This record gives sequence, C-alpha cells and structure tokens, in this order.
Amino acid sequence: MLSVCRAFAIVFAVTLGIVAVEAQTSAPSPPPIPCAQRSNTTCDDCLKNVTCLWCIATKQCIDYPVRNILPPHSVCPLNEARWGLCWVNFQILIITMSVLAGVIIIAVFVCCFCCCKCERTGNKREDARMERQARDRRVRQEERRTEMKHRHDQIRQKYGLTKGTPYSRMEDK
Repeated sequence: MLSVCRAFAIVFAVTLGIVAVEAQTSAPSPPPIPCAQRSNTTCDDCLKNVTCLWCIATKQCIDYPVRNILPPHSVCPLNEARWGLCWVNFQILIITMSVLAGVIIIAVFVCCFCCCKCERTGNKREDARMERQARDRRVRQEERRTEMKHRHDQIRQKYGLTKGTPYSRMEDK
C-alpha cells in the first residue's frame, strides 16, 4: 500500500515536469513590443507580451517588476493588477493558487495516511487469519489424538490389555 503513495507522488512529479517542459517548448514569437508603448491601449493588447502587467486603475501597461514576487502597491494595487489574462484578478489568482496548493498538500497527506493505515490493517487481518488457521489445525490435531486414543483403547479391550494395573497380566497367569 505504501507503494501506492509512492506511485501517486511520482505521477504528480512527472505531471508537473511535463507541464513545465510544455511551457518551455513554445514556438518562438516575434520580438515583443516594449510594455510602455502599449499604455493607454487595451488590456488584451498589453498582455500579449507575457512580461507586461496591466493596471486597470491607471490604464498603464508596465514591465512586470521581476525583482518582487508580487507587484508592489506603489506600482499597482493587487486587486487592480492583471497579468496573463485580463479577466483574472491578480489578488484572486494568488488566493486561488494558495487554496489549490493547500488542497493538494492536504490530499497527499490524507493519501499517505490512508495508505499507511490500510497497510497496518492488512497486517492485522493477515495475523488474525493465520491465528484462525493455527487454531483450526490444533482442534483437528486434538480430534485425531482423541480418535487414535479411543481406537487404541478398543484394541486393548479386545485383547484384554485394559489399563487397570500394570501387573494385571502377570496375575492372570
């Protein structure tokens, strides 16, 4: 069962690797127009260049501030910033990605927990089955012993070798 968790983790890592490779192998495009020249146009025109950030409040197309992970408030407020797609609010995008990452992490932990729990339960089931089989073998063995003892007693009785005293045979002679 632990191998299921490992397989899930490998598939997840491979999927992320394929997505990253696909993103890197896009077709070459013509040299992009600088972002500042696309100011006072439309959001769609600005975001054709992936290095541009559109600010709705100022209607400016600016170069994405790559030194910061998030654009600072002085450049453009997060709820007014658009990057990638015009209809995606940058603030909502960050919140959504954080929630999705949290759900994925929780799902991986739950999967690993369930796999480990199932593995321990499987061992308990196997131990219980082995114990039942051993108990059944002991019962059958006792039944065979009792049956053999009964047959031996019948043979002794038939030939007059009952288990009275050990010297009873000698006294009869």
